[in-house]
Amino acid sequence: MRVNIQDREPTLLNASKPCLSALLAFASAMIGGLACTAQAQAQAAAGAAGEAVYAKYCASCHEQVSPRIPTREALTKMSPARILRTLDFGLMMSIAYPIRRNEREAVARFLGKGKDETALPASAYCKADRPIMAAAPLGNWTGWSPSQDNTRFQTAERAGLAAADLGKLELKWAYGFPGDVTAFAAPTLFNGTLFVGSAGGAVQALDASTGCVHWIYQANGPVRTAMTVAEEGVRRTLVFSDQNGWVYALDARTGKSLWKKKVEEHEATRLTGSLAVHEGVAFVPAASWEETRAIDPAYQCCTFRGSITALRVRDGSRVWKTYLVDKPKKIGVTAVATETYGPSGAGVWSTPTIDAARGLLYITTGDNYSHPATSTSDAVIAMNLKTGTIAWLQQTTPNDVYNSSCGSRGANCPEDNGPDFDFGASAMLVKTPDGRDVLVAGQKSGMVYALDPANNGKLLWQTRVGNGGVNGGVQWGMASDGRNVYASVSDVVRPTGTMGAAPIGNAQLDPQKGGGLTALNVADGAKVWFAPGIACSPPRPGCSPAQPAAVTALPGAVFSGSMDGHIRAFSSDDGRLLWDFDTLKNFTTVNGVPASGGSLDGAGPLVAGGMVFVNSGYPRFGGMPGNVLLAFGVAK
Repeated sequence: MRVNIQDREPTLLNASKPCLSALLAFASAMIGGLACTAQAQAQAAAGAAGEAVYAKYCASCHEQVSPRIPTREALTKMSPARILRTLDFGLMMSIAYPIRRNEREAVARFLGKGKDETALPASAYCKADRPIMAAAPLGNWTGWSPSQDNTRFQTAERAGLAAADLGKLELKWAYGFPGDVTAFAAPTLFNGTLFVGSAGGAVQALDASTGCVHWIYQANGPVRTAMTVAEEGVRRTLVFSDQNGWVYALDARTGKSLWKKKVEEHEATRLTGSLAVHEGVAFVPAASWEETRAIDPAYQCCTFRGSITALRVRDGSRVWKTYLVDKPKKIGVTAVATETYGPSGAGVWSTPTIDAARGLLYITTGDNYSHPATSTSDAVIAMNLKTGTIAWLQQTTPNDVYNSSCGSRGANCPEDNGPDFDFGASAMLVKTPDGRDVLVAGQKSGMVYALDPANNGKLLWQTRVGNGGVNGGVQWGMASDGRNVYASVSDVVRPTGTMGAAPIGNAQLDPQKGGGLTALNVADGAKVWFAPGIACSPPRPGCSPAQPAAVTALPGAVFSGSMDGHIRAFSSDDGRLLWDFDTLKNFTTVNGVPASGGSLDGAGPLVAGGMVFVNSGYPRFGGMPGNVLLAFGVAK
């Protein structure tokens, strides 16, 4: 299954300079004329395609008069970028799931005639006395976890906080993401500078103490991955990916682009896992939207292949690439005569884990979208760091073949579809008090597994921490202090007859059921304590006790966010509540952007240097929208 890519340098042919110059001038003129013609033709084709997409997916709503739905005329006053952002991760994201990327871009260009939002005021930018990356490195947290083991644990010294301090935490500043209704990106901290992406694709470098802006870089698509800072001498390179399949390297000091590569050509590619970096190589996990494309009965499901790509940080050149399923082939037709393909899926949603001592990279995978089922889906997989070959794998849920059409028993749903028990969270390489290594992984099934990395992933123990389900179990990430494993669960419940989220979230969710945080003994998986989910008060649309967000630990405490909008800290000794802040409110922001909080989902809080940073607002699974980054510190 491994594909080795050899680097090839281009060879320049020798030619006399006068002849070469003449030829180049003639070719340039010819190509220029052809390019103008081709560009005009492409624009005309895109307009026609955009009009067709609008007629198919949008006209039935936007051509009617309703106080709740903007008219087509109103849409034309928006910029193409804003419309595309709305389809990707805005008000219409639930409606746009079946729409392919090129179709979204075409309809955005067809409708959008306006300009983008105005730039931030000058007051939002840092003054000369606030230089970038000028603080001490103690407390740095770059990437998904402050260490390559992905345990999301920060020592007391690096956290700058003790459990006894948490009750004195107060809001220091808030930063708003303009035009967004989702705040889902994982922040990262390096030498006093906070780097964070956004649903609108803006990557911000902010002063961690004040929230002032050093620079902003605009990516091609939504950025939810945590930035990873790669150091080489005095050079600091910021590497990250967007949701459209692009990987970026920026000069962390200036925000200047160093290189940009597309690692997957499939139109439904979705990069959600942060990059892991080791010895100058960045490991890029790839998942996709294709599960949701299958809702359309005319869609030929499915052809996406989960993968890991290893790129050199210095120039973006490829070291190796490993696909996790074989190349798909035609396997049949659906009841409505649409061709089907397989195998597919086994996407990697989370950040790979580095085991430098064994020379291994650990990943967790999602389900298959179509038959045949593979042994690489719903699995923990160990790969050789140097070559990408698979050393061993441990599959926990065989034959999990599922796509989003199964929610309504659509034509693309396999007859014997599985339960959709992806691994969405990274595996954690935990060092136990007695010095052993244990690899721990949490699944949407509600199960937590411990494997022996020294014995080809042999199962050591497994413990149930939740009911599990399509939107249940362990979603985004656990934490461990070496003594315990801390696992929160989603287990969000929709009352009977209310399946499906509204376009902007705010679905009718059970305000009493879901959530919960469990501490497990890392040695044997025994439950140490359990803190149940906290019911919504008052009950309201989009509110649930579910705790899908990744958790973060420091000595004596565990942070966990909830879909009710609260960020809370619990005692790691017994699960007592130590601190609680409700983010569901409007905030005055340091950058002058109107902002409010919502449900906490996806990335968990970052704790470093005496501060706690967390994004609020995630409506994709029916929660409450928001667009704010919050920074907390201890009251003086």
